[in-house]
Amino acid sequence: MNEPDFTIGIEEEYLLVDRDSLMLAQVPDAMMKECTAALGGQVSPEYLQCQIEIGTGVCATIDEARQDLKHLRTTVRDVAENYNLAPIAASCHPLADWKQQHHTEKDRYNQLRIELGGVVRRMLICGMHVHVGLNDDPLRADLMGQMSYFLPHLLALSTSSPFWQGEDTGLASYRLTVFDNLPRTGLPPQLDSWGEYDRSVQALVDLGVIEDSSKIWWDLRPSSRFPTLETRICDVGPRLEHTLSIAALIQCLTRMLYRLRRDNQRWRQYDNFLVAENRWRAQRYGVNEGLIDFGRGAIVPFADLLDEMIELVGEDSEALKCTTEVTGARDILKLGTSADRQRAVAQVAAVAGDGHTDQMRAVVSHLIAEFSTDL
Repeated sequence: MNEPDFTIGIEEEYLLVDRDSLMLAQVPDAMMKECTAALGGQVSPEYLQCQIEIGTGVCATIDEARQDLKHLRTTVRDVAENYNLAPIAASCHPLADWKQQHHTEKDRYNQLRIELGGVVRRMLICGMHVHVGLNDDPLRADLMGQMSYFLPHLLALSTSSPFWQGEDTGLASYRLTVFDNLPRTGLPPQLDSWGEYDRSVQALVDLGVIEDSSKIWWDLRPSSRFPTLETRICDVGPRLEHTLSIAALIQCLTRMLYRLRRDNQRWRQYDNFLVAENRWRAQRYGVNEGLIDFGRGAIVPFADLLDEMIELVGEDSEALKCTTEVTGARDILKLGTSADRQRAVAQVAAVAGDGHTDQMRAVVSHLIAEFSTDL
C-alpha cells in the first residue's frame, strides 16, 4: 500500500450576532453574496439563518491550513462588520432561544425540516469537522474503528458550549446533547470491513430512508464527498491556534494508526459501551476530571493523557511538520477550554455585580474578541 498523503481540511460553523444587542442575527443576503464573491465555494449558508459555514481547501500541512483558515475567518469577520454583525466560533450562543430561529430556505434544509420534525428545530449548535485524506476505502473503514478510542479526548479539548438559553448546563459540551437527538449520530459502529459499512449504508438507501451516506452523522465517518476520514465530534472553538492544535492531533493520530497497520499491529478496540463512558466524561467535564484509561483500569488526569498522546504521535508530528501545533495543545490546558474560559468571564461579571443577562452578554463579548485573537 502506498502511504497516504494525510492531507487535511477543516470545516467550521459560526453564529452571527448583532454587535449592539449581542443576540443572534440573520445573515443578510447581501453579506452572503459579499462573502461568496471573496471566498467562492469555501463559504456557504448553514441550516439556520443565523449560521454561516466555511471550509478550507485540501491542505498538505497544518501551516497551509492555518493560512487558509485565517483568511476565511478574517474575511467573514470583516464582511460581517460592514453589517454591524460579528461571528462567534462557539458551539452554542449563551442566551439565544432556539424557538426564535428559522431555517434557511434551501431544498436540503427544507427536507431535513420535514424528515426530522421538532428535533432539528433545536439544532442551534455549531461544530468543527476535520478531514484527513486516506487513499482507499478499506483503510478508511479500518482506521475508523481504531480512531474512535480517541474521540472523547478530542471532544474534551474542544468543548465550547457550557450555556444554553441563558443557563449554565453543568456540561462542557451541551452541543453534543442536542446533536445526539438526531438519528444516526454518536460513536460509529465497530465494523469489520468497508464492505460491511457499504452494505449497511446501502440497506438504508435501498429502503428510501436516506439518499446517501451524507445523512449519516456519526462522530467519525468516511466522508461521502471526499476520500477522507472525517472527525465530527468536536465543538467549534474561538481561538484559531487551539483549533489547529486539535486538527494536528487528529492528523497525527490517523498517521500513527496507519503506521501500526503497516507494521501488522493495531490499536486495541474497546466496545462502544466503554468508549461512550469517556465520551460522556468529556461532554460533562471537558479536561477537568480526567478520562478512563481502560488498559490501566484507572481514571487518569487529562494532562497526563495529553502528554502520552503527544509522545505517541511524536514521529508523526515530525513527519507531518506539525510538532509545534501538537505540543501547542498543552496551551488549551493552561488557559482552559473555551467552556472554562466562558464560565470564568461569567463569574468575573457576577462578582462585579452584573445581573444574569449581563453576565451572558459579557460571555458573548468575550467570544467576539477571541475570534480575532490569532488573526
